[in-house]
Amino acid sequence: MSISAPQPLPQPTDSTDSADSAARTGGTVTDRLVEANHRYAAEFQDPGMDARPVLRVAVVACMDARLDLHEALGLDLGDCHTIRNAGGVVTDDVIRSLTISQRALGTRSIVLIHHTGCGLLNLTEDFRHDLEAEVGQRPSWAVEAFKDLDTDVRQSMQRVRTSPFLLHKDDVRGFVFDVTTGLLREVTPRG
Repeated sequence: MSISAPQPLPQPTDSTDSADSAARTGGTVTDRLVEANHRYAAEFQDPGMDARPVLRVAVVACMDARLDLHEALGLDLGDCHTIRNAGGVVTDDVIRSLTISQRALGTRSIVLIHHTGCGLLNLTEDFRHDLEAEVGQRPSWAVEAFKDLDTDVRQSMQRVRTSPFLLHKDDVRGFVFDVTTGLLREVTPRG
């Protein structure tokens, strides 16, 4: 398998283009994001919030662009910590973030969200081998691919519940988000 980078968007052809004019004329995606930030900042008012989530909850979810977690869960700015990665799997780095969230910033509940149609359902650890063959270095991380959503949600719940670093493990719940209906389906933990 060959890993290829996404193709860049067409660049403006005028040799006097700056980042600002590139953004206005359809430059790179990053140029567009920076321009959007300028518009946002022009109207921005400091909400005066603390870094501690109001609802004292951390949500671990997949990075999939189809998941609008705040909208889907009825959350407002400042309500939760959101930790996202490919698959929404509980890795060492997720445990690191959850530990900081709990011990330094007061969260007590953890919500884990996987979703239908996840790209990790179609990958295997061969992805790492292919990367090694292509770039000459094997990644130090695991792909964390899975074949069954419920099984992996349960595994993620178990990783949270058995972590010695986390203080609050009594309100850990896992779900599968259906990308076609927008509904969450709760996954029962192992008995």
